Amino acid sequence: MRLVSVNVSAGRVVCWRGRRIETGIFKEPVAGRIMIRGFNLDGDRQADRTVHGGEHKAVYAYSAEHYAWWERELRRPLPFGMFGENLTIESMDEGDVCVGDRFRAGNALLEAVQPRLPCFKLGIRFGDAGMVKRFMESGRFGVYFRVLEEGDVGAGDVVTREWRHPMRFPVSTLVHLLDPAMRGSEMAKRALELEALPPGWVQTLRRGQEG
Repeated sequence: MRLVSVNVSAGRVVCWRGRRIETGIFKEPVAGRIMIRGFNLDGDRQADRTVHGGEHKAVYAYSAEHYAWWERELRRPLPFGMFGENLTIESMDEGDVCVGDRFRAGNALLEAVQPRLPCFKLGIRFGDAGMVKRFMESGRFGVYFRVLEEGDVGAGDVVTREWRHPMRFPVSTLVHLLDPAMRGSEMAKRALELEALPPGWVQTLRRGQEG
C-alpha cells in the first residue's frame, strides 16, 4: 500500500438549508510532512468532537481506488480529500482490513477500529443530501484508525501492516450489525470479543445481547 495524499482542513462555516454549519469535511491535499497526533493531524479541524475525532476516530483513511468508481458513478472528477479522509491510500483493500489490525503509515502506528458512518455533512460536501444514502449503499466506507504511536506522514510513504488481529473481523462487517435483527447474532458476539472495538459499538451490541 502507498499513501498518495494527506488531507486536512482548517474548517469553515457554510450555509445549509438555512442554517450556518461549521464543518471540517472540506479537506484538501497538503504538501510536505504532517504530524499525526493522538486525536488528529496537525492543521486538521474537527468541528464536532461528539461525532468526529476523538481516540477512535482520530484518522480517517479512504481507498484511492474508490475514486475511480465514484467518478464513474457521479460522472465528474473528484479531488483526493473529497470524502473527508485524512489519508488517501492506494491498494487499501477494505475487505482485508480487520478490527485491531495495526499499520505503519510513515512514522505513525495506527490501529483499525471501525468503518465510517457518514453524517449529513457528506451531503454538504457534495451539494447533495442524497449522497449519505449513496455512500452507505456503495459499501465503500473507509476505515477509522486510532493512534498507537504519533509520527509524521507524507504523500508517497509506504503503508505496511505490522500486525494482523487473529480474529480476522473485517471493519466493514460491523456495518451489518446496525441491523437490530443482527444484534444478538453470533457475529455480534464475536465482535464483542474484540479488544479494539470502540465503546460506542460495545454499548450498542451489548444492548442487543441483553434484549
